[in-house]
Amino acid sequence: MTVYKNIAEATENIQKWKKEQEIIVFTNGCFDLLHLGHIDYLTKAKALGSKLIVGLNSDTSVKRLKGSLRPINDQLTRSTFLACLRMVDMVIIFEEDDPLKLILRIQPDILVKGGDYTIDTIIGAKEVQENGGLVTTIPFLEGYSSTELIKKIRNRYE
Repeated sequence: MTVYKNIAEATENIQKWKKEQEIIVFTNGCFDLLHLGHIDYLTKAKALGSKLIVGLNSDTSVKRLKGSLRPINDQLTRSTFLACLRMVDMVIIFEEDDPLKLILRIQPDILVKGGDYTIDTIIGAKEVQENGGLVTTIPFLEGYSSTELIKKIRNRYE
């Protein structure tokens, strides 16, 4: 299980993978309540390369993006859950609202996001492509979303 609190801690490992010519895939998100949609997405992302790095929004970043009631699970819980998944090779927590700084430092071979994005709306796409990398999307598994799961739970108890 490899969780880093910032990119500086992770750099040595990433450089080692690059020297070994590993195909580095990068994705990011809040991953607040882990569900089947996440597992499907991360499995498909990992299949694109040999190492999967997940950029995880910090608790303060999630609050700014999703509102004061989020995250449901703190960053220690979210990062530990992700790091325990077989397909995830590294988790890096980031404080910014978007992962651009992380993407620029990692320079992944493949940048991937969910199907609700288009290539032109993916942060870091231009930079990855200019570096010779691939940018792609993975369709969501229908019926699975953290936001919908939270709504479902709230509706049961209101």
